[in-house]
Amino acid sequence: MDKLTIEERIKDLAEELGFDGIGFTDAEPFSKHQEIALARLEDGLMGELSWYTPERIERGSDPAAILPGGRSIISLAMSYYSVAPDAPTDDDLHGRVSNYAWGQDYHALLRKKLKVFITRLSEMAGETVRAKAYNDTGPVQDRAIAERAGVGWFGKNTNILTSKGSWVFLAEVITDMELQPDVPLKKTCGACTLCIEACPTGALIAPYVLDSNRCISYLTIELRGAIPRELRPLVGDWIFGCDICQDVCPVNRKAELTKEYGFYAKDMDTANPRLLTLLTLSDEEFAAQFRGSPIRRAKNEGMKRNVCVALGNIGDERAVSGLTRALMEESALVRCHAAWALGRIGGDAAIRSLREALAQEHDHNVIGEIECALDGDEE
Repeated sequence: MDKLTIEERIKDLAEELGFDGIGFTDAEPFSKHQEIALARLEDGLMGELSWYTPERIERGSDPAAILPGGRSIISLAMSYYSVAPDAPTDDDLHGRVSNYAWGQDYHALLRKKLKVFITRLSEMAGETVRAKAYNDTGPVQDRAIAERAGVGWFGKNTNILTSKGSWVFLAEVITDMELQPDVPLKKTCGACTLCIEACPTGALIAPYVLDSNRCISYLTIELRGAIPRELRPLVGDWIFGCDICQDVCPVNRKAELTKEYGFYAKDMDTANPRLLTLLTLSDEEFAAQFRGSPIRRAKNEGMKRNVCVALGNIGDERAVSGLTRALMEESALVRCHAAWALGRIGGDAAIRSLREALAQEHDHNVIGEIECALDGDEE
């Protein structure tokens, strides 16, 4: 039997560690993707991500600037796709969480695997391998790397699509090893535009172009201020992330379930949390409930904001008492969205709560939201 090449041995290692895709590419600059990213930033399509700067884009587009002497990049993909626990059968009001956040925080889980991966690379090479690894934690152009390494291709929803679906986390290892590059895939989305048509907020403004300012995932996770009033009705009952553009993607009809148990939801409340319960959590309780979960990124204030929007969209009068309590929250951001939700729900109890809150409110933003809600101008 012929001796395995170093590339074959590395691919076997990736499979052993639970990765579902792997490819190699060189460490040449990603000039085309740098231009695209800079143009997107200049056009204001990145929202309020202060850390996403031209300097970060330029550095992340040149692997040699990250690891001097780097000659190859190993692109890795791991599926997180899992089946949710049984749908809620109780009569509570529930929200939706993106599939990727049902289980453990992928940053920590992948970081451990990448550490082992790099250690084993050195063992294979018989010498210390210089390497830097990232998993959505650094400036690298992860999707551009995955495309050039043949792991997947760009979908019109801007996700990387692989032969096993798009429900994957990406990771990269820049190394000084000389590895034979893989060939980029020739697959495309063809004429399909299902993702663009399905996006409720119109965030996919053109094929392969996402306006983060309108993306439900951005609005419910990264945005720290108020969700624009005109977009709130379109968010639906999503309270952390959104899966719509992946749910409708034909590539995902044959998506394989993740082999990583840590990505599965531990119970129904993880995938479909009880909204009125979330609205009562203190900062300490929020931190404890979501310890080790990606959901902590939204912070308690942001989650309560999202919950208010979801409750307003569900429109159930049982939420009025909880939203009335939210009108007394310390956070003006939460009070603003609670007022909007009460206006959406309407009814005597909601109107009474809004009027009582207006009589004692001092924040001009909250006052404006209450007045709009009382005027029936909550959309």
